[in-house]
Amino acid sequence: MAEKRCYYEVLGVTRTATEVEITKAYRQLAKQYHPDRNVGDDEAKVRYAEVDEAYTVLNDPNRRARYDRHGHAGVEGGAAGADAGGMDLGDLLGDFLGGFFGGGGGGRRPRGPRRGENITAVLDLDLLEAATGVSKTFTVPSEQNCRECGGSGAKTGTQPAQCRRCRGQGFEVVNTGFGIATRTRCRGCNGRGVVITDPCPGCRGVGRVESREPVTVNIPAGVDTGVRFTYPNGGHAGEPGAPRGDLELVIRVADHKVFERDGHNLICQCPIGFSRAALGGSLEITTLTNQKVTIEVPKGSQTHSTVVRVPNHGMPWLDDPRRKGDLLVQLVVETPTKLTPEQEELFRKLAELEGATVPGPRKGIFGKLKDLVSGDAPPKEEKK
Repeated sequence: MAEKRCYYEVLGVTRTATEVEITKAYRQLAKQYHPDRNVGDDEAKVRYAEVDEAYTVLNDPNRRARYDRHGHAGVEGGAAGADAGGMDLGDLLGDFLGGFFGGGGGGRRPRGPRRGENITAVLDLDLLEAATGVSKTFTVPSEQNCRECGGSGAKTGTQPAQCRRCRGQGFEVVNTGFGIATRTRCRGCNGRGVVITDPCPGCRGVGRVESREPVTVNIPAGVDTGVRFTYPNGGHAGEPGAPRGDLELVIRVADHKVFERDGHNLICQCPIGFSRAALGGSLEITTLTNQKVTIEVPKGSQTHSTVVRVPNHGMPWLDDPRRKGDLLVQLVVETPTKLTPEQEELFRKLAELEGATVPGPRKGIFGKLKDLVSGDAPPKEEKK
């Protein structure tokens, strides 16, 4: 008998794969190797059974945990000493209490239909949207029950057949030795109790299809990167008769080219000239929300170290939008790179008043030629 392959390898997933990833991988492989699509292909039948067995184990949290600890022996009765032959505490209690109170063979009541899985999605916002709140419409891919068959997987007008392996119970009783019997999910029907003999053409017997429904969400003002919102019933569909999962939305706010967020405050840089920095005065700036605000530049402002605080023009508080942080305006004194002759003369006078030695204006080649023609060239020093 050939050695069994790792179940994770069979499904092509990692050991940290989520239940959704495992289910998605299983459905793709089940479609690929389904006997109805590979008539006469014995290898496809073997692969289909292998995929089905791997999914039966990895889709069950208890059996998956035992498999992770003990490998194939943990789900085939080989780890009886460690895990009571693959039987969890719920199985033990169910068998004991069911048999004690006349449960008809000690069987647990079959579980109800399973709730749908949650979906986690990232919603990107710019800083202005985060500051003012926004309504967003986008699409999230999800798995929904097939409308043609209602999620049963059976062709319209037909019904799923009772599983012969478990006789509709959804589980199998396995003797693990030492007089201990336990139940495992039926590998013939994956615990459903029924098998599809005439598959629905819309979903090929899977019972589920991929959907891209538009979702509209209202994001309040004041959100920041990492904030999560949960929208009930926005996730994957559950089994027929069970509710959908939830949509978990994670906010991601992009950086702004002008304003930087610091908690509830906003920071921006404002360039000013030398004269404004020295003399001070009023200056109009534009806020994130495009409001015009007048600030007072202090006399003697220093570049980068002088900060003007504008109250209530920062980010709103998420839990109380009436409260807002402040806008911190960092003043940056810019040195002019080009001066008019008049500006240069004024700076020279200022330098003289400050007692600084300032070199005369440089003359280009044409200025020097002009001095030579007019006789204004400075006398040459005599050589000693």
